[in-house]
Amino acid sequence: MAWTKYQLFLAGLMLVTGSINTLSAKWADNFVAQGCGGSKEHSFQHPFLQAVGMFLGEFSCLAAFYLLRCRAARYSDASMDPQQPFNPLLFLAPALCDMTGTSIMYVALNMTSASSFQMLRGAVIIFTGLFSVAFLGRRLVLSQWLGILATIAGLVVVGLADLLSKHDDQHKLSEVITGDLLIIMAQIIVSIQMVLEEKFVYKHNVHPLRAVGTEGLFGFVILSLLLVPMYYIPAGSFSGNPRGMLEDALDACPAASPQQRRASGSACWIPLGLSSTMPAELLRAWCHLDAPCSP
Repeated sequence: MAWTKYQLFLAGLMLVTGSINTLSAKWADNFVAQGCGGSKEHSFQHPFLQAVGMFLGEFSCLAAFYLLRCRAARYSDASMDPQQPFNPLLFLAPALCDMTGTSIMYVALNMTSASSFQMLRGAVIIFTGLFSVAFLGRRLVLSQWLGILATIAGLVVVGLADLLSKHDDQHKLSEVITGDLLIIMAQIIVSIQMVLEEKFVYKHNVHPLRAVGTEGLFGFVILSLLLVPMYYIPAGSFSGNPRGMLEDALDACPAASPQQRRASGSACWIPLGLSSTMPAELLRAWCHLDAPCSP
């Protein structure tokens, strides 16, 4: 079935915003600022705090959903189908997958380049296709299998390029290989998340904005609570903060000049709300709040 113009627009928008998300997160990782407690200037490496910011962006989709519901109730808009009752805990498992996969990817982004990171994320196509066959009973056509093979070939090229290319002082070869493997591992988890989401969304007829927002709520609350024990868990050389802990959320708020605080705050929170799903869904909500978008 051919895609509509609206579907093509959403796919292109997700491609653009996903790239912006990666570039802005990498820009945040390269930002240098003084941390709390008078520590010396160091790179902004807070992958788990970045993931919290991303879930905050997903959580905001709930606001867009309830705005749409209010508009539908006020103007008798039939475009919002009546929502069937469902248990929000159904989205706890996808949220945990999203939380784990996103955190791993942000850790890997500190070890490899943004270009390799973005291209290796394409591995989700392979695992999602295989898992949909295994767990959803889907049958892939020849063109889809050829697409999976082409994706595998592309990933091999990216991996070989990382192995053979020269590396700067920021990313050593061992770190690049570890980062690439972590990205592939994260895509396996993300593909499980997508299979769970498809199964629950189709079965319970949950609005996409509500599904994304509910997962964002779970991920934001759980990961925010996990920041507390992470503050006391030593991570050695794996850590990117001066204290050597798994995550130091307080270090993300530099006790330096106002200019550094504003710049570091921008490095943390401006890019982190730009999850690859939230902008497309929010734009769709914005279109409906003003006028229905073309199908």
